[in-house]
Amino acid sequence: MNLINAENITKYYTDTPLFEEASFTIDEMEKVGIIGINGTGKTTLLKILIGTETPDKGTVTRANNIVIRYLPQTPDFDRDATVLEAVMAGNRTHDNEWTLESDARTMLQRLGISEYGQKVDTMSGGQRKRIALASTLLSKADVLVLDEPTNHLDSTMADWLEEYLKNFRGALVMVTHDRYFLDSVSNRIVEIDKGKTYSYQTNYTGFLELKAQREDMELAAERKRQSILRVEIEWMKRGARARSTKQKAHIQRYESLAAQSGPQQDAQLELSSVSTRMGRTTVELRNITKGYDGKILINDFSYIFLKNDRIGFIGENGCGKSTLMRVLCGMEQPDAGEVVTGQTIRIGYYAQEIKNDESAGLAYMRPDMRVIDYIRNTAEYVQTVDGTVSATVMLERFLFPPEKQYGLLGKLSGGERRRLNLLRVLMEAPNVLILDEPTNDLDIQTLTILEDYLDHFDGIVIAVSHDRYFLDRVVRRIFAFQDGAIRQYEGGFTDYQVRLQEEDGSSVKASGEKNTVRVEGKSGVNLKNVKNRQDKLKFSYKEQKEYESIEDEITALEEKIEKLETDMADHASDFVKLNALAKDKEAAEQLLEEKMDRWMYLQELAEKIAVQDK
Repeated sequence: MNLINAENITKYYTDTPLFEEASFTIDEMEKVGIIGINGTGKTTLLKILIGTETPDKGTVTRANNIVIRYLPQTPDFDRDATVLEAVMAGNRTHDNEWTLESDARTMLQRLGISEYGQKVDTMSGGQRKRIALASTLLSKADVLVLDEPTNHLDSTMADWLEEYLKNFRGALVMVTHDRYFLDSVSNRIVEIDKGKTYSYQTNYTGFLELKAQREDMELAAERKRQSILRVEIEWMKRGARARSTKQKAHIQRYESLAAQSGPQQDAQLELSSVSTRMGRTTVELRNITKGYDGKILINDFSYIFLKNDRIGFIGENGCGKSTLMRVLCGMEQPDAGEVVTGQTIRIGYYAQEIKNDESAGLAYMRPDMRVIDYIRNTAEYVQTVDGTVSATVMLERFLFPPEKQYGLLGKLSGGERRRLNLLRVLMEAPNVLILDEPTNDLDIQTLTILEDYLDHFDGIVIAVSHDRYFLDRVVRRIFAFQDGAIRQYEGGFTDYQVRLQEEDGSSVKASGEKNTVRVEGKSGVNLKNVKNRQDKLKFSYKEQKEYESIEDEITALEEKIEKLETDMADHASDFVKLNALAKDKEAAEQLLEEKMDRWMYLQELAEKIAVQDK
């Protein structure tokens, strides 16, 4: 049964078309994920489907008596409502009169909210989003419409929500950046691209395959059109001997083909490497302790960040991850311990939330400020691998065309504001990049390119994230906030999960009872007797193998360069051969430089491990 049907809808935002003659349907039991780059109108489409906005053209019909519940990207509540009141508001029916409060408490508990009597107005943006999610899920709806439901959820909550929505008996429409979540929950993907909607009856993995096929077909059709056009142009050049019906048909065919436009190429976000060289001293956390209102969040934590470290911090909401990031970059002072920062270190901090007050400094986005001025306040020019690049050009690379650069910040979508703030951070040319929940509100295309950028970033990357895919893709070491301690794990998020499962299995074997005493699987050491476990440095398996072989690789490259220099001297009169040898030598020298930098990193780590183990 068709529940909602949007037919040939057109919607403009100022003078920019979001949709043109686009159509969209929702059927019973469908789980639809909507994707597209920021600013293409994903949130607007959701609002049109539920009826809070109307299209400029086209029609939207909804089945009689269906109940639709909507989770907005930024929820709004009664200022005086308590948490429990906010969740129950609008959800009371004759059927649930006696169970509603109990169900509300259970739902809130699932989402990490336990202060039921606290005023919603005093809570953080992330807590408010989870309260709104609890209220939405508590309703008896035929259609759930969710805008970024996984924002501000830790991995445990995301896993629970994933299972809840997979078992939900109604229809689901959601906008989310979480690729693992999309892949698991969705059975249909709708892409908004250049004002049109494309529907794929599959999950996210299937969508990637089908989209590639669609684009290949479009390119093949364009090649065929261009080929026919060339033939028709040659015929037109030769001219016709008589104005026959056949000649007129040729002319009409030519004009028809020439009037068609080929497939438009997506504007690609370009991230050039923007960083500052760092010296030997990086950033050291020495016995950091920090707490609030008598509650210790971080207790005696130490770590030395090494060159090109890729570190992820995970844990439940409110455990102290963002607090540690603010201590690390000097925005807050620890209660005990110290942060030692090298003279050449430049920290770029990408905050979890864009603040609404001027105390946030450059992260504050004044609604009446122009986009170009916001970036120029950071830097007019920046040095990249492509040379000196202006703020205007960097904005274009970040998908802000000239007409948008002189628009106001207040007119940007939430995702566009996040993308702009990311550019501001990179314009500072940091060599230590701190990313606090970087995946919130950024579209998948931007995330993919950011992840690729981080692969080549010449510096330290420290990320706080609940996005399992992002952590698997980017980080090589994870620190998990667990039971009042911070524990170190090698690898990405999936490696961390495997390790936890191994520890749980060892715990059962050691104590005969799961979760009573957690034991290290290999060493058999009771973790209750281990102090400062998080301080211990060690090679990962991959780093150990690399350390054992890298000196031989450097020697081989040096010998190769010597041989190339000899060959160049022998072929000094053969320009073609000399040019090829010069290119080979340049590539070998660049690889040698990269290997030398990597050897320095591994050597520093080895020395620190040796000192630690004495």
